[in-house]
Amino acid sequence: MALRHVVSTLTLEQATTIATRAIEAGRRERMLPLAVVVVDGGGQIVTLQRDDGCGTLRVRIAQGKARGALGMGIPSRTIRDRLQNRPAFQSAVATASQGQFIPVPGGVLILDGEGRAVGAVGISGDTSDRDEYCAIEGIKAAGLGCDPPEPAPGWRESGL
Repeated sequence: MALRHVVSTLTLEQATTIATRAIEAGRRERMLPLAVVVVDGGGQIVTLQRDDGCGTLRVRIAQGKARGALGMGIPSRTIRDRLQNRPAFQSAVATASQGQFIPVPGGVLILDGEGRAVGAVGISGDTSDRDEYCAIEGIKAAGLGCDPPEPAPGWRESGL
């Protein structure tokens, strides 16, 4: 029986570029240390990077942002906006996802050339809007599309 390659439409090279460039964006903007998790379309981690001095829970939070966005099929900013007045549903999704659901900005969908979600990036470390900015910067640096396509207005002013 032949060994079969499992194909992912998100390559390790793309994922590494996303994570590296996201951390570079955070450093350029003088943000707090970031954790970046990049998952493929099946929600599996392709790569993760944690900047020096990053808090110990940041990787889990970043992973929850990425998997939550992918699992719901919408960016985590949209999840926050749609569910802010629906705490029972938020709780149900958190339970169904076994804690892999963080409904705040910083989870961004990675899109291929046809607009299909091929993965997601989750970032944690600074304010949520600033985390989201870095995710978008990383995805664009890899030559891929993203949802949301632009950071929230005023993301710079949301700093600590």
